Amino acid sequence: MQLIDKVAKLTERLLNALMVLALVAMIALVFVNVVLRYGFNSGISVSVELSRFLFVWVTFLGAVVALLKQQHLSVTTLVEQLPSAVQQVLQRLVTLAMLGCSLMLTVGSYKQTLLNWDNLSPISGIPVGVFYLAGLLAGVLMSIVLLYRVFLPAGPALPEEHQS
Repeated sequence: MQLIDKVAKLTERLLNALMVLALVAMIALVFVNVVLRYGFNSGISVSVELSRFLFVWVTFLGAVVALLKQQHLSVTTLVEQLPSAVQQVLQRLVTLAMLGCSLMLTVGSYKQTLLNWDNLSPISGIPVGVFYLAGLLAGVLMSIVLLYRVFLPAGPALPEEHQS
């Protein structure tokens, strides 16, 4: 299990680093574009499109990190009142439902990535399939995490001392 925990930590660090880079790029693009637009009556035409692409990727990568750290929203008022054995069964059922949703996200994103790969964004020329590729990657990663949790309900979640 230590190997799985190490892989989860490494994955979380990598995804966090990618999100930081994407956010820094978004901030720089938008800031420079605003300065150019209001200061010099010009701008970077591709900045809005690139910022949109990066925002989609940050959203999906952030969803994976939240799942790794078990920080997604959950309502547990009723479940906490039930016996421990029932709570464990319900937790597995919830995890299976989440896995089903992640698999649907994966399949749908895969199909959309293929369908839209030849469609190019009007300004940047980046394939529109890159939008859907973010969902595909997130769906695959979340499905792996949830499959693991179905068989070993305690993991993989990052240890409490690592969560911030």
